[in-house]
Amino acid sequence: MTKDVTDPSELSVPADSPKSGRRPGRPTGTQHGEPRALLLDVALVLFARQGIMETTLGAIAREAGVTPAMVHYYFKTRDQLLDVLIDERFVPLRAELGSLFADSDAEPADALRAFAEGLVAVAERLPWFATLWVREVISEGGLLRQRIAARFGDANRKAAIARITQWQKDGKLNPHLEPSLLFASLFGLTVLPMAVTYKWAEENGDCAPKRDQIARHAVALLMHGIGPA
Repeated sequence: MTKDVTDPSELSVPADSPKSGRRPGRPTGTQHGEPRALLLDVALVLFARQGIMETTLGAIAREAGVTPAMVHYYFKTRDQLLDVLIDERFVPLRAELGSLFADSDAEPADALRAFAEGLVAVAERLPWFATLWVREVISEGGLLRQRIAARFGDANRKAAIARITQWQKDGKLNPHLEPSLLFASLFGLTVLPMAVTYKWAEENGDCAPKRDQIARHAVALLMHGIGPA
């Protein structure tokens, strides 16, 4: 009779087991905190590295150094895993970044600078963020794109566009700007450079742009263009 597993720790393979398939030096599923959190971390890294379509639950198990049974204990399907990642990793990031733009009394330059700096800070703190966002959210056909849109809705986006439109009416922003493209521009000027900065650093040593340089460049380009100050 097959044993009914009720404790996920029973599903892990010992670190020295020849069947574990884990890379040397990789943590086992029961190290470094709760196994479920480890699996989410590993999934994000793999999704950013090779794409969601190319990453199976089995690949996540191998990278985490656990059995496929442990992954299935927490996540029955990859779709379920994606929904958990959105709820537990992207929703908090969205709240964190949204709070930087929430002050109704803030001047546009201050709000946009805070948002740009927040994007860069998140990408610096979470190395998977920028690459995953470019690969699976910004890109047409990315698997996270529609799932995030369906989960988040568009209330915040509409409120942000209304704020930008009001700034334009108040004469605080260039009236020729398209409000619906402003945040896309900020993401393009911050997240995209962060997505390539590590590769850039490998190829050019210390030539990769720094966090404060990326944020400052994004705001300067948006607020003043390429003309002389």
